[in-house]
Amino acid sequence: MGLLDTILGRSKPVRPDLDQLFAVPSAALTLQAGAGFIPTGLGSVCFAGVEGGTFARIQQDVQELLDADTDRGGIPVEFSRDSYGYTWLLARHSPDDVAALVNDLHAVNTLLQDGGFGPQLLCSLIGFRNAEGRSLALVYLYKRGTFYPFAPVSGGAERRDSPLELQVRATLGDDLRVEQDLSRWFPVWGAPGL
Repeated sequence: MGLLDTILGRSKPVRPDLDQLFAVPSAALTLQAGAGFIPTGLGSVCFAGVEGGTFARIQQDVQELLDADTDRGGIPVEFSRDSYGYTWLLARHSPDDVAALVNDLHAVNTLLQDGGFGPQLLCSLIGFRNAEGRSLALVYLYKRGTFYPFAPVSGGAERRDSPLELQVRATLGDDLRVEQDLSRWFPVWGAPGL
């Protein structure tokens, strides 16, 4: 950061640290013990699609990599588009194998980043549910290198359970790099894996 940036109050953006995703398995244990939420085995990556052959090849590489175990009982990944035009990749694993799910999400993010499409990555999320069936997601913001909890209220209305989100933030504060700016805790309504 240069002197002019300091004077004008500009700061360098936080560099993405995809290795932060590897903290999720231990955070899942903390989340289960502290708030009663267990992993669902679902996780997804959201990115802005790009037209062109290079991006299509990388997307095909991602699918081939993650679908490599389908002949041994693995579940194929699913691609979908949301109403805003963003592409979602949904990965499924056994709920008790959070590490494998995180490895898949990390691989997707890494392939896109290494292919020069890091700016198109928006977020990754890992789904959780409690005994009453309430949903929760840990959302990783690629451009910030931080996580935040997202807890939609069930019943179809686009409302969130803010007290639960704050409780989860307090529970996971030592396990994950939690986004401090609450205005960046964007809702991800209808996200695959939630």
